[in-house]
Amino acid sequence: MKQHSSRSSGRAEKRTRVKSAKGRGVSSTRWLERQLNDPYVREAKTKGYRSRAAFKLIELDGKARFLRKGISVLDLGAAPGGWSQVAAERVSPSGRVVAIDLLEMAPIAGVAILRGDMRECAHEIETALDGKADVVLSDMAAPTTGHRATDHLRTAALFEAAIDCAERVLKPGGSFVGKVFQGGAAGDLLGRIKQRFREVKHVKPPASRSESVELYLVATGFRGEKKI
Repeated sequence: MKQHSSRSSGRAEKRTRVKSAKGRGVSSTRWLERQLNDPYVREAKTKGYRSRAAFKLIELDGKARFLRKGISVLDLGAAPGGWSQVAAERVSPSGRVVAIDLLEMAPIAGVAILRGDMRECAHEIETALDGKADVVLSDMAAPTTGHRATDHLRTAALFEAAIDCAERVLKPGGSFVGKVFQGGAAGDLLGRIKQRFREVKHVKPPASRSESVELYLVATGFRGEKKI
């Protein structure tokens, strides 16, 4: 990925200021100003990606190289579809991408889209994948409540559900990439993941905002279904 002009030119770009308006709070004004001045937001629009999060996956894959032509990918909590777009580009033309979310998603070329809860759609997912997946992705985070401890617990629960799904659908040797919060996966869960995958890392990609507490767990070399 080429560098953004604001970094490569050596000059700071002129910053867009947003004035407060009637009906718009201070936090909303700050969010809008941040969006207007975010180079990843601008580049996402230029390249046709549905969200700036697309660059997080690009950067994560640049480090771990888990996406390649011809593989099958499951994208959990995929809306609005930025990660699915990147995955489809990288596995095409012979690969397969399945995206699932509770929210409705507009069609994406090369992506089979399911609407529903990943915990209740195991059959639909495996049918769409036509078997098992080589990679399971999850950029899911629970809707924020404003209470950090609560938000952390809710997102951790989604992360664990994503791991449960990955263990069901991954092929031996497959990879899992999922969002966690500051501190990474909890001790017991991290231990379980390290037993199930050959290599496990926590990564904060450059596209993740510096003030964000998010990290991504990248687990490669799935050891296969657990023997009972």
